[in-house]
Amino acid sequence: MIIAVMSDSHDNIWRLDAAMDQMNEAELLIHCGDLCSPFVIHHIGKAARGRPIHVVWGNNEGDIRLICEVASRYQNVHLQGDFAELEIEGLRVAVNHYPEIALSLAASGRYDLVCYGHDHQARKQKVGDCLLLNPGELMGMKGQATFALFDTETRDASFVELP
Repeated sequence: MIIAVMSDSHDNIWRLDAAMDQMNEAELLIHCGDLCSPFVIHHIGKAARGRPIHVVWGNNEGDIRLICEVASRYQNVHLQGDFAELEIEGLRVAVNHYPEIALSLAASGRYDLVCYGHDHQARKQKVGDCLLLNPGELMGMKGQATFALFDTETRDASFVELP
């Protein structure tokens, strides 16, 4: 299974839409926080075309009440709060927004994949048997806008750069 992992869209619906157009092979989507405005969850819910998407909060979510209200219109959108713990194809997956927490989660030995965002830097590294993955930023503030595709078979991720 291919999992699309994204983070830090920060209201940039143009880059979000471009990314969603390139996630066709993904069967499941993860957003590691900093959606910002409620209209972003509408774009994600619609563009996911029924595929499940798990979202954790970042530090820049605006109107969380309205984000929840908009998300409730989409059965495939799962708002997880500050932390998500998922089992996907037999893999133990943790998702949060912050690098420090993600590193601790990866070092715990409890997970096969830990995803995070916040610092806008695309990176992957092995911590024991766990892949620690930051998909980079969709926003493009620090340069290149990216997301990641994680393959549950190979247990590796590749980065996709957006124009």
